[in-house]
Amino acid sequence: MILSSFWLPKEASIDDYRRSANQLNIIAEKTMAAGIQMGFHNHHMEFEKRDNELIYDALLEELDPELVKMQFQVAVANIGYKAADYFRKYPGRFISAHLSDWNTTKDTEVPIGQGIVDWNDFFEAAKIGGVKNVFVEMSPDTFKESAEYLGNL
Repeated sequence: MILSSFWLPKEASIDDYRRSANQLNIIAEKTMAAGIQMGFHNHHMEFEKRDNELIYDALLEELDPELVKMQFQVAVANIGYKAADYFRKYPGRFISAHLSDWNTTKDTEVPIGQGIVDWNDFFEAAKIGGVKNVFVEMSPDTFKESAEYLGNL
């Protein structure tokens, strides 16, 4: 079961995010008891800073690694964050990833394999991160080329 962000107000503090993470830990204790793994899906807003601290790092610090696994949204590559870095920094913390690719020159999403993501590095690091499933999250007009690229990787 994946929570798709806390959707806190834009002015939410780092402590607001930490409190939300602790609430998710409590919920995850219940889902785990029922045999359901809880997860958390990031968006760009979790890669903002509050008081010089990255929200996403604070969430990883607060969320219990046994109770809440992470689902990494690769689209944050367009603001400078690489999934592979997080997979290596937090081994075993991830359960899945949403794949997408970005062209910085055109400032637009492109088919997987035609953008800035190093997919060989991504999949190598994904093993360390614990990723079990990947989902291609793209517009239909880029899906065919993305599927072909991934099939040949």
